[in-house]
Amino acid sequence: MRGASIHVGARCGDHRRTTRGEPISAEPRINERIRVPEVRLVGPNGEQVGIVRIEDALRLAAEADLDLVEVAPMAKPPVCKLMDYGKFKYESALKAREDRKKQVNTVIKEMKLRPKIDAHDYETKKGHVVRFLKAGDKVKITIMFRGREQSRPELGFRLLKKLADDVADLGFVEYSPKQDGRNMIMVLGPIRKKADAMAEAKAEKDEAKATRRAAAHDEAPDAGGETGETQVAAVEQPTAEEHAAQAAVVEETPAEA
Repeated sequence: MRGASIHVGARCGDHRRTTRGEPISAEPRINERIRVPEVRLVGPNGEQVGIVRIEDALRLAAEADLDLVEVAPMAKPPVCKLMDYGKFKYESALKAREDRKKQVNTVIKEMKLRPKIDAHDYETKKGHVVRFLKAGDKVKITIMFRGREQSRPELGFRLLKKLADDVADLGFVEYSPKQDGRNMIMVLGPIRKKADAMAEAKAEKDEAKATRRAAAHDEAPDAGGETGETQVAAVEQPTAEEHAAQAAVVEETPAEA
């Protein structure tokens, strides 16, 4: 019995060692790491070479000074392509970076109002909603009821409808007004896309920067012009000592006979 227990434990241990394996890599297999008898080979320009032995595929890759990259490992046989793998990885990283820059995250802003809000506060809150919608963001409008106000939900409904009508040129009602406990909620979606709003904001910022630079250049003093005028003024207006010297020369000059 003891020997049987030891035998079972050894089998379990062996099973764990064989199934654990190495971590799965997201990188494709290249060159000598491709261990199949034959592959469907694709040339560097996308031309179909056909099914060849792995030795021949590796030889063609070495002759062309390229890498043999497994692009479809689940195919029968696997599909491999001749390419410069280092250049391929670099271009893929650049493309992924550009895609991340262009990716737009949806942002939901929130604005809270009271059902008996006065006109001035309403205009202020509406201004914020307009700014959010212009920036391409969604806006969650929350009407907060207190005390006896909860028995009059029509006040909140009318307020939300008024706000939706006032900003109809910038946004639309994406989530209709709905009572949620003590609150009433409505979501406004922007008509403009977030990417378009960001591009326009960047263009306006660049234009304002260029205008400031041009204004600063126009207001800069013309140092050379001012210096020239000063020099001319100095020539045209002799000093008092020069006047005295000229008078002395005139007095010492004898009169003609």
